[in-house]
Amino acid sequence: MTDGGGGIGDFLGQYRAISSKLKKRFLRNPNVKEASEQFGALAKNLQSEGQPQYSGYCCLAVARCEQKLGNPCGEIAALVKGARLFLEAEKRNHSLRCPSFDEHLQAAISCYNSAIKLHTESGQGGPAAALRLELGSALEELDRPAEAAEQFAAASALLRHSPPLCRNALGYLASCKIRLGDYDGALGVFNEMASLAKYGCMSEHSGPGVGSYRDMQCRCEVTRVLLLLVLQPTPQRLSPNLARVLEKYAWAGNEGDDSGAHQTVDFLSQDLFLLLQSLVMACQSHDTDSLPTLEADLWPHLQSAEQRDLLRVLVSRMTQ
Repeated sequence: MTDGGGGIGDFLGQYRAISSKLKKRFLRNPNVKEASEQFGALAKNLQSEGQPQYSGYCCLAVARCEQKLGNPCGEIAALVKGARLFLEAEKRNHSLRCPSFDEHLQAAISCYNSAIKLHTESGQGGPAAALRLELGSALEELDRPAEAAEQFAAASALLRHSPPLCRNALGYLASCKIRLGDYDGALGVFNEMASLAKYGCMSEHSGPGVGSYRDMQCRCEVTRVLLLLVLQPTPQRLSPNLARVLEKYAWAGNEGDDSGAHQTVDFLSQDLFLLLQSLVMACQSHDTDSLPTLEADLWPHLQSAEQRDLLRVLVSRMTQ
């Protein structure tokens, strides 16, 4: 492989020349600051020449220099920059479908983990969580939802003190679990999100934040109903909390009494509530003939692709 600056041999030559300046000599200390600056300049040149992986290695060298200088902020910045460069190289290989041993991805993960460790050790949970989310999003983009889920779960644990940020991390985690087909795990995450959203609405009462909490309540409610219908847990396995979720959509009135039709959930539109109620009753009565029509009617009311995918899975299973 070659690049605009003379190829890998030219890169290695410059890299070794800078590294040699870090060796201890008789009566002379190495100039670590100068080496760090030179590694940074080489990283910038390699990045501009379209060689992100080599630029990433230079960033690692900068991080080691900053560590020797006792500059944790500079070390973290170099590690994060290196991680993003390695990810850039990995995404390029992924888009071109180039066979590899995932060496660029592993280098990126190692850089992220080192930066996260430094943030965590200094008590900076927020920046550490942000890096977890960034890595998780990249892994999801690279079709690695299981590994992404681990990062999102770790991020949510770091964000417990901030419910709005925590519920966003949990949302990413739940989407990964649905993508993996782990519907039971996704249901548990949505239960946690629903509790956070309910608490947020109760604590704020009014203000700009309430709208986002109500949107989250809507997402959790609809997705939990769909997941419960897909899973079809037995009454013995259904917790009281989840049983109450489905009870909202049971037809409460007796024959000739339409009182059940007037029950609503305040954060759902009346149309969406009635369609969910019809869907629950159709599934519980095994009325498979009405499911395709209900699917078509409910489809435009769903917020996300994952809800539509769950609806498709549900109808497909029920009509087999």
